[in-house]
Amino acid sequence: MNLFGLILPPLLLDLVGGICVLVSLYYLWSKSSTYWHWSNLSLLPYCLLFLSGKQWMLAGLQVTYLLFGIHGLYLWHLEKRRAKGEIRFNEPAWYGVTWVASLAIFAYTVAVTDFSQAWNWVQFAAVTLALIANFGTTRKWSWSWPVWIVVNTVQAVYFWHTGYWVLFALQFILAGMSVYGWREWRRDDARAVAYA
Repeated sequence: MNLFGLILPPLLLDLVGGICVLVSLYYLWSKSSTYWHWSNLSLLPYCLLFLSGKQWMLAGLQVTYLLFGIHGLYLWHLEKRRAKGEIRFNEPAWYGVTWVASLAIFAYTVAVTDFSQAWNWVQFAAVTLALIANFGTTRKWSWSWPVWIVVNTVQAVYFWHTGYWVLFALQFILAGMSVYGWREWRRDDARAVAYA
């Protein structure tokens, strides 16, 4: 990809994004807000990668991830303050705003995608599931992890097809990390129930 006269090879964009995602998941296991910073950092190389390949839905997904990322970071901050008894906030309104914006971006990227190409249906499935998983992640719901595993499976097939080899390999690592994250979050849920 040519960015302001600088040629960025797809493999470099793929690799940088993958490293950021791996670091982000390390922090997500412990529900640390640092997760959002690393996750957001991965979005630029991935967005550029998908734009250069004309994968509009996946590029649009990076924009929705950014909305979720900024929103999730702030919500986790608000929830932490609420847990300390410092504030109250209107959760449905906060989450609703992000969903409306994300669905609008999703609708636009679907509208500009050519569905006569069969692989775009695989892209559509991956993006739809990723939006659902991301919503569960912002709410710290354990069920988001198995949905991410399904996303990884669908994306592995798609990235094999497109030749994004780092992203392809990354799906297997992410799926394994998601199994671990699911176990950890379920353990946290059990502890929360025990102390309630």
